[in-house]
Amino acid sequence: MDFTLLSTLAVIHCLALISPGPDFAIIVKTSTQQSRQTALMCAAGISASILIHSLLSLLGISIMIKQSELAYFTVQIIGVSYLAWMGFGALASAVKSFQNKSEPSEVLQTRSAKANISFDAITPAKGFKIGLYTNLLNPKALIFFITIFTVLVTPEVTASTKIASASLLFILSLIWFCFLALILTKPAIQNKMSKGSNIIDAITGVIFIGVALTILLSLIQQLLVS
Repeated sequence: MDFTLLSTLAVIHCLALISPGPDFAIIVKTSTQQSRQTALMCAAGISASILIHSLLSLLGISIMIKQSELAYFTVQIIGVSYLAWMGFGALASAVKSFQNKSEPSEVLQTRSAKANISFDAITPAKGFKIGLYTNLLNPKALIFFITIFTVLVTPEVTASTKIASASLLFILSLIWFCFLALILTKPAIQNKMSKGSNIIDAITGVIFIGVALTILLSLIQQLLVS
């Protein structure tokens, strides 16, 4: 087993994990606004998607998708649509939250008395799906894994090292996102973060829409060139 290769993959992946992006944004949003179980399931969903990307890259399926203009175009359109939809949803939530905070206190008290505290809660199963789709439908994630596995995990690499590399990326992802979920779902932190929930939603929306626009502009440029 090539431990040098595994170490290199670990460093690159850790740098990617801590960098701001849709995965980081969705785990922060989910952890600060939902239950711990839902946040952990969201973390599991992201990690499961990373494992899927790793296996698809190792099996050469991701490269086949990248080389097929129609398949890759379809993947990018689906990804852009999902990211944009999530982004606009987060921005709409931010606007709604801001409007609610702008209302007179007596109106808010009346609403609070009538509303269930878990009105906006999502189930752990839905949290898993959100995490899974956020990473799986991100074309940038597809390119990232194609790149690192094509460059670093060459055909000469043994099967045991390939299996270990996919497992390593999955475990590192699970540890990181579960760590964030456990920290951010602490009651004291959730109470503090709830005051800025509209800001978190707005930042999440901007990140998702920003990534979607970046991919869309790149796609348009490719179409114009061809």
